[in-house]
Amino acid sequence: MSKNKKNAQGEAAFDEYYSALFGERWEKLKESLKGEPLYYEYNEKLNKSYFLDQGSVRAAFSLPLDGAENILDMCAAPGGKSLILSSRMSQEARLTCNERSRERKSRLLRVLDEHLPEDIRSRVSVSGYDAAKWCTYQKEVFDRILLDAPCSSERHVLSDPKYLELWTPARVRNLAATQWSILSSAFLVLKSGGYLLYSTCALASTENDGVVQKLLKKYPNASIVQLEEKPYPNLCGAEKTEYGLHVLPDAQQGAGPLYFSLIRKQAQEE
Repeated sequence: MSKNKKNAQGEAAFDEYYSALFGERWEKLKESLKGEPLYYEYNEKLNKSYFLDQGSVRAAFSLPLDGAENILDMCAAPGGKSLILSSRMSQEARLTCNERSRERKSRLLRVLDEHLPEDIRSRVSVSGYDAAKWCTYQKEVFDRILLDAPCSSERHVLSDPKYLELWTPARVRNLAATQWSILSSAFLVLKSGGYLLYSTCALASTENDGVVQKLLKKYPNASIVQLEEKPYPNLCGAEKTEYGLHVLPDAQQGAGPLYFSLIRKQAQEE
């Protein structure tokens, strides 16, 4: 990328960047991002329904919970995926919901308190650690981890003229670096034989497959679990990428964007 393109800023730079990624599809995709998301009413074992993007539901459903005893939602706010994990985990399992931001953590607590019945809420704890540094004080602790990483969130950028005016390609590069630090920490915190679901609401492969590819190169015991494109008849489908699936709103009636990849940490004896 030329120096001028690296320093480009605003809506024109945004369009140029994503047009290069999606080609002729970009204009239709961009319009779909400006529309309403496709929401799903989730109410399984909850006190009241919670509405979240269908892509987020697809991602959360993709983390296998059978046999899981110690589960971590590493960047949990606002809490929709935490509700799905907590309501679907076994009665013997416990869930830790982590959120570093004090404001977002407060919102997370409200969501959990309002939606979870006491028998489930009593097995859900909330922490406020820096996810990227978690591996410095704990390793091989959780047998399931969901990591919905901070990302470019292009849908939100497009909805806010201020953020769109400030957008530069550096946003993607910087977030990919943050995502890598959190994903590598999560993998070290994951038990051998455990499963880690990495997800973002980003469009760029740099933040999606690119981050997962870096993990696979660094850790030989990391492997990808293949996921079905449409395993649930009442939920949106997804498009295959090299290492995961991508829900894109122009093809899924407004759902997404939501990328997710399921990673297994192989045990040493395998």
